Amino acid sequence: MLQDQLAWRYATKKFDPSKTLPEDKLEAILKAIQMAPTSSGLQPFEVIVVTNPALRAQIQAVGYDQAQITEASHLLVFAAWDNYTEARIDAVVQDIVDQRGEGAAEAVKPYYERLKAMYLPRSAEENHQHAARQAYIAFGIGLVAAAEQKVDATPMEGFDADKVDEILGLRARGLRAVTLLPVGYRATEGDWLAGLKKVRRPLDGLIHEAA
Repeated sequence: MLQDQLAWRYATKKFDPSKTLPEDKLEAILKAIQMAPTSSGLQPFEVIVVTNPALRAQIQAVGYDQAQITEASHLLVFAAWDNYTEARIDAVVQDIVDQRGEGAAEAVKPYYERLKAMYLPRSAEENHQHAARQAYIAFGIGLVAAAEQKVDATPMEGFDADKVDEILGLRARGLRAVTLLPVGYRATEGDWLAGLKKVRRPLDGLIHEAA
C-alpha cells in the first residue's frame, strides 16, 4: 500500500555511495515527475540529473556541505522557469496540437491566449514564484515515486540557489534552481535518523471539515 511505502521513507541523512540506482528505477521516478499535474499543463520547470562528481562537489560546497549531495547515486535539481513568455506558452500549445491533432487548436488556443493575457503583464518574479510552486508539485510526486520504488531520497532547500544556477549554467537557459533531490540507497549505519519512529501530526489535528 502507498501508506506503507510512505511510512518506510524518510529524509535520508547518509547514503551508501557504493550503491548505484538502476536505470529502470531512475526512469520510473523521472516518468512520474513527467506525469505530475501542473497549472494549465504548462510544466514550467526542468529537472537536471547531475552525476558528474566535480559538479556535485561544487553544489555540496554551496549546500551547507550536506554529504547527501555527493554520496547519493544521483542528484536531481528542480529548476523553474524564470518567467512566463509568449514563446514558452505557445510551445505548450504546439505540443498539444502535435499530439492531439490539428482539431485541438480551436479548443485550446483561446484558453492559452487568455492565459497569456493574465501571465505576461505580471512581473518576472511573480511568474517565477508561480512556476516554482508547480515544480514543487512534481517534486512531491518524485518523492512518492522514489518511495514506491524503494529508493531513498532527501528533499533539500538548504543551498545557495544563485550559486547552483551559476554552477549548472541555469540562468542562461531561463531557469532558476528551487530544490534538490538526492536519490539512492541509505547506508546501513551512520544515519542518526534511520530507524526512528516517524512522527506526524494526528489526523484530527491536521484534517478538518469545513463548517
